[in-house]
Amino acid sequence: MSKIAIVTGSTRPGRNNISVAQWVLEQAQAFGGADFELVDIADFNLPVLDEAFPAAYQNYQGEHAKAWAAKMNEFDGYIFVTPEYNHSVSPALANALSYINVELNNKAAGLVGYGSALGARSIEHLRGILSELQVAHVQKTGLFSLFTDFENFSNFKPTAEGAASVQPMFEQLLAWTEAMNSVRAAASVSA
Repeated sequence: MSKIAIVTGSTRPGRNNISVAQWVLEQAQAFGGADFELVDIADFNLPVLDEAFPAAYQNYQGEHAKAWAAKMNEFDGYIFVTPEYNHSVSPALANALSYINVELNNKAAGLVGYGSALGARSIEHLRGILSELQVAHVQKTGLFSLFTDFENFSNFKPTAEGAASVQPMFEQLLAWTEAMNSVRAAASVSA
């Protein structure tokens, strides 16, 4: 069975992100078809990128980088949960992704965003980052509004429409994760 990480996108104190990620985990587990696990980037205490070598070299020096790379390498696919900061992906998630490269190559990802514009702008920026990391990101996304899916802008209570947005993403992600497992197997044979 494929392993899929639900990756938080914020480390900010008082963040909404963890409640959204936990909700996505519960929905994914109910959906089934894979082994889902929450991975909180806050647990890795990643400073602003401090590695001397490009991530593609996998020559990690810091213990935090080694632990983060090893954890992300465990998975066949990902669901990234990103808030929208300044019309873009959160700095914490962009930084965390800058630490790694090969660990993500030829894997699939689904995206969940939230913000004043449903997180759509952060998702579009995240797609560019993931493309460079050779991650096959699915077209369907989970989208949530700060105005309708959060009570008082802080308590995550998704509307029926918001909640329904993740189901097509789960369907695509499971199919793409299986397909990318085959791609990685073929790549390792030809290497």
